[in-house]
Amino acid sequence: MADTTLASAAAGATPETHIPSAADRTILALDLGTTTGWAIRGYDGLITSGTASFKPGRYDGGGMRYLRFTNWLTELDQLSGPIATIWFEEVRRHAGTDASHVYGGLMATLTAWAELRGVPYEGVPVGTIKRHATGKGNANKQAMIDAARSRGFSPADDNEADAIAILLWAIETQGGVA
Repeated sequence: MADTTLASAAAGATPETHIPSAADRTILALDLGTTTGWAIRGYDGLITSGTASFKPGRYDGGGMRYLRFTNWLTELDQLSGPIATIWFEEVRRHAGTDASHVYGGLMATLTAWAELRGVPYEGVPVGTIKRHATGKGNANKQAMIDAARSRGFSPADDNEADAIAILLWAIETQGGVA
């Protein structure tokens, strides 16, 4: 019977080693809101995206939306991670008070989650994302969906399209450096 241990390898042979590069790191992009758009590039380079609803249930307390968001982030990190970097849409103006409250709560939850795990995070201005995706800093929702489709994605809505655009911006500009 042949010896199949590592010690039986040919003299001088070196085992294959993989040195991780920035391209191997898992990147998460988020469009925060009650319906949160997300896109993730795994360590294997595969990009997946979707939406997650954090609409509170009829009998939920005020913090349940944020607890569910925390649990969702943890599950995403365990299944697709570890997450190395998080990019999110930085919104400076909201159409309504409720939307701004939800955004602020989700952003606070996200940043606390990331700080606890040592994961770097950064917001990207809306105009920057839209300009990179469409060439116009004030592109409408349909233009963002069309831009994602032109790149081979099939976003369900503008939230997912925005998350895809954030992820592509982060990859292609190396976080605004290129």
